[in-house]
Amino acid sequence: MATLGHHASPEQFSPSALLRLLTAARDAGFASGMCSDHFAPWSTRQGHSGRAWPWLGAAPASTDLPMGVVTAPGRRYPPAVLAQAAATLAERAPGRLWPALGTGQALNEHITGDRRPSEEQRTRRPEEFLRIMRALFAGEEVSHEGLVRVDRAKLRSLPERPPLLLGAAVGPSTARRAAAWADGVITVNRPDDARRETLAAYREGTTFG
Repeated sequence: MATLGHHASPEQFSPSALLRLLTAARDAGFASGMCSDHFAPWSTRQGHSGRAWPWLGAAPASTDLPMGVVTAPGRRYPPAVLAQAAATLAERAPGRLWPALGTGQALNEHITGDRRPSEEQRTRRPEEFLRIMRALFAGEEVSHEGLVRVDRAKLRSLPERPPLLLGAAVGPSTARRAAAWADGVITVNRPDDARRETLAAYREGTTFG
């Protein structure tokens, strides 16, 4: 059965307005919510850039909706920091958080001043982060050398059960690859059956990967 959810866009509305809209969506019968994780709006006309993670801390107190967030591990968010944020929210609202890990956009990621990784590195990064985050959610101490470095990270405040970690995919190739490591996939609505092709690629990956 399909679940209808409300997408909260921090790049379009102020944090307080987003909470009002989320509450209105819940009252109108929407069964879930999610938000993007932008540093900058798509255009100056949108005009907002509230940070997703503090807002996600307020959302469960305002509604009982499960919430997702599409985020890009890497330059803005080291894996241990991202895992700590997700574990904190999952402990506070059990079973109601699902981060979706994507490859990132220059629009948001350039702010650190680091060189933009290659497409192959950006594609591999969510998979590497997921392994690190799952180990941290399991209470392990993690040190790691790869696309990112982690030195003796350990989470002490853990949720009863770790949040689902989804893959964010726009096209079939990314979705097929995400099938090997993600608990699910999230994509965008696109014309000419492109969305169906992306979802079909994920299903094929889970069957044959």
